[in-house]
Amino acid sequence: MAKKSKDARVQVILECTEHKKSGLPGTSRYITTKNKKNTPERMELKKYNPIMKKMTVHREIK
Repeated sequence: MAKKSKDARVQVILECTEHKKSGLPGTSRYITTKNKKNTPERMELKKYNPIMKKMTVHREIK
């Protein structure tokens, strides 16, 4: 069965904000889904950054 074209859930990419500012090589990114009707603004979640070896804030990118 095919998916509906007006699906509320979309895939988003979360990127570490602290890692970007630090200037270290590499990136920490996660892929997740969100309901764009319930959360129209950009998501921010605390996720583990393996390069910095600590929990950091990851923000939704385009």
